[in-house]
Amino acid sequence: MLTTRFVNGAPNWIDVGSPDIDGATSFYGGLFGWEFRSAGPDAGGYGFFQLDGRTVAGGMQTGPGQGPPAWTVYFRSDDAQATAEAAEQAHGRVLFQPTDVMDQGRMAVLADQAVVRFGIWQPGRTRGVDVAGEPGALCWTELYTPDIAAAAAFYRRVLGLETSGVPFPGGTYTCVNAEGAGEGEMFGGMVPLADAPDEQEAGAYWLPYFEVTDTDAVVEQAQRLGGTVRMPATTLEGVGRMAKLADPYGVRFAVIRSEPAQG
Repeated sequence: MLTTRFVNGAPNWIDVGSPDIDGATSFYGGLFGWEFRSAGPDAGGYGFFQLDGRTVAGGMQTGPGQGPPAWTVYFRSDDAQATAEAAEQAHGRVLFQPTDVMDQGRMAVLADQAVVRFGIWQPGRTRGVDVAGEPGALCWTELYTPDIAAAAAFYRRVLGLETSGVPFPGGTYTCVNAEGAGEGEMFGGMVPLADAPDEQEAGAYWLPYFEVTDTDAVVEQAQRLGGTVRMPATTLEGVGRMAKLADPYGVRFAVIRSEPAQG
């Protein structure tokens, strides 16, 4: 499960681009208890979603030409420029060149070999989110891709990620962890689009999961707040009870009440 240890290659930031940041604030505030705090007059409208004073995500209002509304998952890198160059060499793309974010860090937005968008965050004063793996915070990431082998090779070359197969009802699930971190610190998985009919219309992308204490209650609340249920609450033995949702602007995400780790 994701932690804030933030080794290279692991997710360390997440933000949402929304056509209505006030509406997004109302939705996620009602769903997770988040509050939105502006990053200041020089931040171009960017701000932070906080839970009990701790930052769990970022967000900003987006307009035409800035891509569809979506969550972007950022992965830690000691050198954003080198990571961007590695992505190009691995047949990916640089969508937003590495740029300093004041003294907080350096960021870039890239795309993998299947044109899946993801971010890079090179820490400065800001290491990453303040909390992960707890209720109301990011706990898992899942890549839906047309080609598992190609995706595994790309992220291995660019971020050093390691993959492993885990037995799963109906087949094998491909888990992901940072280089050398071991399977005990897996933070995500890869799923072939061919095996995920509920995701084929959405296409290839990184899906963030947020931990919750009651999946069914969150699903009901999301609907009350104008969100959409993309996959109803489902229990996966040994994993937890999860659901796939979308906010009122079509931004896709998932929630899960994870089963406690077996000692």
